[in-house]
Amino acid sequence: MDTSTPAVDIRNLNVRRGPHRALEDVTVTIPRGSVTGLLGPSGCGKTTLMRCIVGTQIIESGTVTVLDRPAGEANLRRRVGYVTQEPSVYPDLTVAKNVAYFAALYGRSGAVVDETIAAVGLSSHSKQLAGNLSGGQLGRVSLACALVGDPELLVLDEPTVGLDPVLRVELWDHFHMLADRGVTLLISSHVMDEADRCAQLLLLREGRLLGKLTPGDLREQTGESRLEDAFLRLIRTREGAQS
Repeated sequence: MDTSTPAVDIRNLNVRRGPHRALEDVTVTIPRGSVTGLLGPSGCGKTTLMRCIVGTQIIESGTVTVLDRPAGEANLRRRVGYVTQEPSVYPDLTVAKNVAYFAALYGRSGAVVDETIAAVGLSSHSKQLAGNLSGGQLGRVSLACALVGDPELLVLDEPTVGLDPVLRVELWDHFHMLADRGVTLLISSHVMDEADRCAQLLLLREGRLLGKLTPGDLREQTGESRLEDAFLRLIRTREGAQS
């Protein structure tokens, strides 16, 4: 795996939506083969930043480079997987056929379909129509459709929302297994207890990047043991410095 350049390199990124600036002067890199958490309250710009990385967001200024190419470039489509908060599957197809369809798009087939369905805990539902599944199950089908392409970069927007604790742990174990294989993962969440499962954290607040640091560094800088308290302390410290 080439680690000489980051998987994602963002420079002076600004995004405006009407009169509102969704992202303000964001500069950050994401190393290859890592699990990076994108954390912050709802509405802070997490989804907007992810859309910039996968190339579906119009930006005002700045640059976003993904796997050494401009974000959104055509040849990145097979190299980047993206799972949105809303399920993106075909409700009139079974779980297996949904995953097999996306596998075919990526030129993959055979056992990889069953293996991917098993990885998201849906083997017992593989013959069910996606339209008959629960919201949490649909989210897992979307995740399987992204995983089956074996992407180099996997961008996941709150993938564990609505999942039971056991399945959340199993999915995070799978994410780390992918990172060990060299896949880069960017995972957004507003649940701070998931932050400890990330190698590094990107902390967003009102469209601004408050910091890029490890969970241990965040605790050390703030003197707080609970990551939620540490994040709040960091916010207050930064806001106090700016006032």
